[in-house]
Amino acid sequence: MEILIMLVPIIILMYFMQRSQKKQQKKRQDVLDSMRPGNQVVTIGGLHGVVSEIDEDKKTVTLDCEGIFLEFDRASIRTVKPTYTEETAQSGSVPTTDNTPEHSEDRNSDDSSQEDKDESQE
Repeated sequence: MEILIMLVPIIILMYFMQRSQKKQQKKRQDVLDSMRPGNQVVTIGGLHGVVSEIDEDKKTVTLDCEGIFLEFDRASIRTVKPTYTEETAQSGSVPTTDNTPEHSEDRNSDDSSQEDKDESQE
């Protein structure tokens, strides 16, 4: 009976760990399957590049790294950064940019402190 009390939590823990691993593997496979030429990617070694071509037979990806073409296994791609067109297609809107000018109070306080310095020098 005591062994059963210890065994049940261990089995439950193993089940949830296996379940989370399967979810992570499925998510990674979906990311690799959605990779297209033109996507920006990062390899597991930290190399940033743009996908030039994908060879499904050999399961390789050719990356364009500033004019240098390198061939990698698909499994060596860590992250796929979506392109601008994919981001807008998914969200349905154009991303906004923050082009607001600096606060006028900040500029005024900087100007007044500069004037104070000028007055003290005279």
